[in-house]
Amino acid sequence: MKKYKVGIIGATGMIGRRFLEILCNHPIFEPTVLAASYKSAGKTYKEALKNRIKKTNSSLCKFYNFILLDAQNDIEKITSLVDFVFCAIDMNKNDTKKIEETYAKNECPVISTNSAHRQTSDVPMIIPEINYNHTKIIKFQKERLKTKYGFIVTKPNCSIQCFVPAIHPLLDFNIEKILVCTYQAISGAGKTFDSWPEIFDNLIPFINSEEEKTETEPLKIWGEIKNGKIINKKNLSITSQCLRIPVSDGHTAAVFVSFKNKISSKEILEKWSTYESKIKNLNLPSMPKKFIHYYNNPYEPQIKYVREPDKSMSILIGRLRKDIHYDFKFISMAHNTLRGAAKGAVLTAELLYKQGFLKNKIL
Repeated sequence: MKKYKVGIIGATGMIGRRFLEILCNHPIFEPTVLAASYKSAGKTYKEALKNRIKKTNSSLCKFYNFILLDAQNDIEKITSLVDFVFCAIDMNKNDTKKIEETYAKNECPVISTNSAHRQTSDVPMIIPEINYNHTKIIKFQKERLKTKYGFIVTKPNCSIQCFVPAIHPLLDFNIEKILVCTYQAISGAGKTFDSWPEIFDNLIPFINSEEEKTETEPLKIWGEIKNGKIINKKNLSITSQCLRIPVSDGHTAAVFVSFKNKISSKEILEKWSTYESKIKNLNLPSMPKKFIHYYNNPYEPQIKYVREPDKSMSILIGRLRKDIHYDFKFISMAHNTLRGAAKGAVLTAELLYKQGFLKNKIL
């Protein structure tokens, strides 16, 4: 099978490196172009990583001799060499928005982990197992951009992906309100314990813009397409607090939910145990064997579980119980740089491939 040629925009960052680890031996996609900021452009990938990672990574060695292109100034060259790009650049929102649109207008699909276009009404924000059908909006986006192949698809914020999949199967019970407190790993800030010693024995009670994203993004994911726009779900309120904790990888959420109708814990557990996405039969390479795991032991799940290879794309839930102010509460976890970012974006690309949105334009 002819593989799709892929560009990684922001290849030197933490998520960019994750993309390369995941795609090193991918059956459909092959990274052929790496791009970063003008400061790294012209260097080999190995040279650019010199002060970023301390240990040799065998998955990245394959790309060490790649010459980095300039993500901002080499767009025409990059788009001439690839079928689509994954974008994980670290720039301000306005510049990111402009760059991603420029790639798309150069007839290059963009699958982004950035927040810049998440609230653009004709840009889908995808969790493949949940709102796979939002890719229908791409038709209207192309009309706006005046493109044949180019478009933008985004991933949601990593924090919401540790609890939205747990709530999604329960929407049939008419949820009225949600309260969520997230406890987020330092990799979500692009940090490691080596680069952020201040996090040891500490908790940081503020993450810039995180609570706004946590409260608004789920409503778009659960929204519907009308008149060429994604309209947010109505009659559901979400309030949140987001904290940074001294954990390397993996986000945890304490979730409180109220329903319009009276339901039982047995009904909730049955929804979780029987939930299967409608895209299960597509056999996407990055899709987990089991999307939702529930643990009966009150001491489980623990955050290290999300780093196990067979669970890194799964949602881990525990401690379902009644609450005196809300109806029920539970704990939910997910891997933030895999499910919440790079591998979730690769899964989205696999979905787009199966749905026919990606084309081998380079023969």
